[in-house]
Amino acid sequence: MKFEIEAMKERILEALEQDPKPIPTADLMKKLGVPEEDRKLFDVSVGRLNNEEKIRVNSRKIIRLNENPEGFKATIVSLSKGFAFARPEHGGGDLFVHASNLQDALIHDVVLIKEVEETPRGVSAKVDRVLERGERTTTGKVVQNEGYLEFVADLPIRYNIQIDRSTLKNVREGDKVLAKLDRNPRNNKLIARIIKVFGKSSVAKICADAILEQNGIVTVFPPEVLSEADAAASRKITPEERARRVDLTHLPILTIDSADAKDLDDAVCVERLPDGYRLGVHIADVSHYVQENSAIDEEAKRRGTSVYFPDRVVPMLPEALSNDACSLNAGEEKLSFSALITLDKAGNITGYEFKKGIILSKVRGVYAEVNDILAGKASQAILEKYAPVMDSLLAAQELADVLKRKSRESGTMEIESSESKFVLDENGVCIDVQPRQSGEAEELIEQLMITANQAAAKLAEEKGLPFVYRIHENPDPERVEMLCNLLGALGVRFADIRKDNPTAAQFAAVLDAAKGTPAQKIVSHQILRTMEKARYSTDPIGHFGLALGDYCHFTSPIRRYPDTAIHRILSAFAEARDVGDVKAHFSNYVAKVAKECSRLEVRAMSAERTADDCYVAEYMAQHIGEQFEGVICGVTMRGVFVELESSAEGFVPVDTFEGAEFEFDGVITQIDKKTGTTMTIGQKIRIEVIGADVSTGKIDFIPVGNSLSALGAPVASDR
Repeated sequence: MKFEIEAMKERILEALEQDPKPIPTADLMKKLGVPEEDRKLFDVSVGRLNNEEKIRVNSRKIIRLNENPEGFKATIVSLSKGFAFARPEHGGGDLFVHASNLQDALIHDVVLIKEVEETPRGVSAKVDRVLERGERTTTGKVVQNEGYLEFVADLPIRYNIQIDRSTLKNVREGDKVLAKLDRNPRNNKLIARIIKVFGKSSVAKICADAILEQNGIVTVFPPEVLSEADAAASRKITPEERARRVDLTHLPILTIDSADAKDLDDAVCVERLPDGYRLGVHIADVSHYVQENSAIDEEAKRRGTSVYFPDRVVPMLPEALSNDACSLNAGEEKLSFSALITLDKAGNITGYEFKKGIILSKVRGVYAEVNDILAGKASQAILEKYAPVMDSLLAAQELADVLKRKSRESGTMEIESSESKFVLDENGVCIDVQPRQSGEAEELIEQLMITANQAAAKLAEEKGLPFVYRIHENPDPERVEMLCNLLGALGVRFADIRKDNPTAAQFAAVLDAAKGTPAQKIVSHQILRTMEKARYSTDPIGHFGLALGDYCHFTSPIRRYPDTAIHRILSAFAEARDVGDVKAHFSNYVAKVAKECSRLEVRAMSAERTADDCYVAEYMAQHIGEQFEGVICGVTMRGVFVELESSAEGFVPVDTFEGAEFEFDGVITQIDKKTGTTMTIGQKIRIEVIGADVSTGKIDFIPVGNSLSALGAPVASDR
């Protein structure tokens, strides 16, 4: 095998030296005539060359010769007592770095890697020097070990850290704290200096406070921002402002949101036409209140997005705007930026215009009530409430059905939601968790908002405006390969998938094939993991997941800064400003917004997921010792992940099955070598809850009775 790898490496280098232009790895494989059965050999060879600094492979699997072999940047991504792992900036696998070769680098430091070599333990490297110091403060938990208090970091530092005793005042075992990490000058070991105590780490609300702090998410607005927001919100609609806007107050407009929503930033109205539909999507005119370069604008830009935890919202804008002036409350005249769109009977957009308007929402719609209306189950009181907008609502349902059908035909995927709904008591303690359900009303609003977002992107591209598009790139071929391996093991048909360039329609077909089987949720989740993360860009390269060539975020300027930026750009264009002036003014602006808001969105989503995990663990901590039936949703060498009906997920180690000797097949199955019993994805299993750490969000299960009898039937026998 070693000889084969070396031979393949030589062929790859020779091809790149003959034609040094960057080339996709899949194309290079075809160019070299490497058969599909040798793909693994090819991939391993590419990985070795990448780690040896002879080539560069980026995240899009584009390969080129390395023109600068004098070292490369990497980031320390995990730290253990005797070693660390560094992730190269140019891609490829993580590199093993022995503690003696770390040059005192800590977690998140950017380092220069100079020496890379193959060892019996894999690819190892040496740090030449630290280029950029990472953040030295982190949250974590205080634990007791042999009579001493130690710090367990939330960062991936795989050992307990000694605490500076001078900072232990008022610190107790089990506290959630913020600490600054440093090296002890006497022995060069890591030491933690406690700088803030949040409270008990067994309380999810306390851990949520720490998550905000760890991620740099600020909850308090500066005084000048609040002052500006209050002043902006207090302004009445002047006669001059009315004259500049189109009067839409006569239309049967309504908002539809959850019952507890306070920031109602979108309203809709649909009218049937002889040849199709007229859709009005009326969005709060946030950019009217948030002026460019104002204190509010700068603060919104710093936040990027609102952040949603089970017990709170950290808004992008002050409440004077988000819950008052910019909230489209029923019965109140509001300033809008309205997308007025015509569509034919097949749901194709035939025309659109964006106008500054004044609207008057007739009804404050609620998802649950609208779902009852659409299902024919609404009470007389609800029917009377919605009477002023009933024709518009039913036309909206009809249009949404047309749009959904068109979307499915174009290849849009229906990925099952993995979100949870939390119920908290009066003290903020999580007392129930359930999978979040989505009804017809939610889908209706989603289809209408997608249409408005699409129209805004079409306008920008047609006019050549500088813009912030919402893009979703094609999946990485390597991840598609892993998906296909999983589908094959699950027995789900996937032959139509082109591994090097799949389409959304091919993924949709896989979801359809898995529908109604025990593998449905697993396949949905795995497809979600296979796809790239959506992000913001100044280039309209399209949205893979939605199967759309033009897409942006226009409909939620209260909670997303890119939407506010788009409103500002389209407002400038609507005011008949010359396109050249718009380009000159906004070109640099959109580049910064796209890059920074993509980063801030990832930060918010990571914080939200971490907080959700803490609340799920708080709920499961109340059920220690209880038994539940779950479904295996992930398999590793160490054990299996099990999801309960409540959506809570925990881990079952293989060594908790007494008398069994499991072996991992490397894909989705553990096989007991003694009995042939299998544990695989989609299989039912009865478990007992034995632990729930609120601080980390980790939940521990064991099989009931520590026996193989806890296992249900495998996927194949259920289908």
